[in-house]
Formats: sequence, structure tokens, C-alpha cells
Amino acid sequence: MLKSCGKKLLLSLVGSMLTCFLVLVVDQQKGQVLSLGGGGAGLLLQPFEGSRGDAAGLRTALPSGQSHNDVRSFSAYFSKLARGKAEAASAVGGGPEEGRAARPQLEDISPQDVFIAVKTTKKFHKSRLELLLDTWISRNKDMTFIFTDGEDEELKKRTGNVINTNCSAAHSRQALSCKMAVEYDKFIESGRKWFCHMDDDNYVNVRALIKLLSSYPHTQDIYIGKPSLDRPIQATERISENKMHPVHFWFATGGAGFCISRGLALKMSPWASGGHFMSTAEKIRLPDDCTIGYIIESVLGVKLIRSNLFHSHLENLHQVPKTEIHVQVTLSYGMFENKRNSIHIKGAFSVEEDPSRFRTVHCMLYPDTPWCPRNAVY
Repeated sequence: MLKSCGKKLLLSLVGSMLTCFLVLVVDQQKGQVLSLGGGGAGLLLQPFEGSRGDAAGLRTALPSGQSHNDVRSFSAYFSKLARGKAEAASAVGGGPEEGRAARPQLEDISPQDVFIAVKTTKKFHKSRLELLLDTWISRNKDMTFIFTDGEDEELKKRTGNVINTNCSAAHSRQALSCKMAVEYDKFIESGRKWFCHMDDDNYVNVRALIKLLSSYPHTQDIYIGKPSLDRPIQATERISENKMHPVHFWFATGGAGFCISRGLALKMSPWASGGHFMSTAEKIRLPDDCTIGYIIESVLGVKLIRSNLFHSHLENLHQVPKTEIHVQVTLSYGMFENKRNSIHIKGAFSVEEDPSRFRTVHCMLYPDTPWCPRNAVY
């Protein structure tokens, strides 16, 4: 009898202690907020005064626009959240664009895999081409091919890859297309993986170029560059002497440079190889870079990949951040809105000494260049 009473007393004491402990815990947690999820889209659960443990005793703070009936359980809520994120991701439309985020390397590309064609004319051999030969071409002679319209023995002494296209020196549609036709044919003959066209007022950051091209497979259809227009160009395609057909397409401006994979270049052959490029250009009566866009976008149905890493004198180059110059693929210089247009950067040379800013950029990228001033601050 005494043993039975003792056991009951002991159990009562243990029960009382446990009850007190639970009361203390509940008091301590009263008003505490339990947050599930993150980034502002979480499910917030707050105990009522006199909180109960079931779902009816919870006040639920949901994202704007959702009612309590929308969320029956944690799993239902997170399923809804996942669907919302998927729908938001699919809603981000627009054409392909390079530069939004770093792309992983897909191929191991070397300078010997890239064919850089620089279009120029004999009258610019001194004023423009020598600047390129002193800067970026000096480190990349084997991958750079200069396409011009006149013989120049001094130029050949400085670099071996000089090709006289025998095209007209005029800046006409026909002359430009003539040079582009030769560029295309020489690239196909080279067997290289990438064709990149540049103008003689472009600085090419080859390290950035190689990094960019390494993130795309050269066997697939890749056309990458920067449009100079904010809308597709409108053109008229000549079907026959009496029949015309309107077309519109995007094209990468040659003034900023553009690149084409070998896989795509081979598909262009019926409209670009031999004398076909010039006849295609006459069909739409547009310059060389527009004709490239016409063949790729309008005929082959391949979309231009827009890249903000390419730059021409047709844009305000002062807007290129100094802190991002080292990742740009091409730069340029010239006039914009009747003002001198070049990269805004301080450093090794004054604007009077280096109006294009190419020498300054080159010394920033390659400070070991013999003619670069030491200890320059950029």
C-alpha cells in the first residue's frame, strides 16, 4: 500500500515538473516568428496569443496576392513558389545575348584556331594600320590577316599576312563586298575554327576574344557581334528582274567586329564563296556587313548573338567603364556627335600623344611592352 502511494507521489512530482517546464518554454516562445523560405518570398508563421499547436492557431503572412486558402500546407506552398519561379524565368524573353553572365568554357581555343581579318585600304596604312601593328597585332601576327587594296612592301616587312584583294579602293558597296568575299574565301582555305572580321580602327583584346569564343562550339551555328541599329534593317530582296520581296534581319556592324563559327561559315558557302558573295550583296543592294547578316539570319535562319563586348565608333565610347576595359573584346575610336570619341582612360600617354587611347589601353593590358612607360597609373 505504501509502495503504491509512493509511486503515485513520485509520478505526480515528475508530471508537475514536466508541466512547469513546458509552461516556461511556451512563455519564452510566445510572439516568436518562424520564417520559412527566403528572399522576401518566405512563409511567415506567428503564434496567436494563447497559441494552439494546430494549423488553425497560426496567423500566416503570405506574399502579396495570396490568400490563406491558397496554401494548405508547407509542401503546397513551396510547390506554388517553385512554379512561380519557373514561370518568371520563362517570361524573360528576347533574343540571345552575350555578356549577361559568365559562360563556361566549352572548347580549348588557341590563337591558331582563330582567323582575324582586318579590312583596310592603302591610304590608311600609315595613319591607322601602323597603330595596330604597334599595339595588338604585334603580339598576334600569326592569327591576323590584313586585307587591303594595294601593294605595300614596307607593310609586308612588318607582318607577313598581307593580302592584296585587288578590289577597288573606293568605300563603295561593291568594293567593300569585294574585300569581304576574299576574306571569307581565305578563311575557308585556312581550315581554322573561327572567322573574326575587324576594321582598321579596332583594337582587339585577343585574350578576351579567345575567352569568348571558347564558350561556344565552333561546329555549331554561331554568329556573334553587336548591331549598330536598334531594330532589324529593312531591305528588298530581288527575286527576279521584275519581282521584289521585302526582308528584315539583324546584322552585326563591321565597325565593331564580329565572329562566325566554321560550322556556320560552311553553310554560307552557296551564297558567299567564290563570286557568290558579291552577287548576294547586289541582290539586296546593301554593304558587306549587312550582306553577312542577310545570309545568316534571313537565308539560313540563324539568329545573331548580341554582345556588348564589341564596340564601334558609332557608339559613345566614353560610356565604357574604365574598370571593365580589360574584358572588352574590341574597342574603337573616331567621331561621335561631332566630338572626339574614344575610351576615357588616363594612364601612360596624354590624349594629344594618344588620341585613339589604343596605346594607353595596350600598356594597361601588356605593361611589359618595351615602349610602355613604367609605373604608369591607370
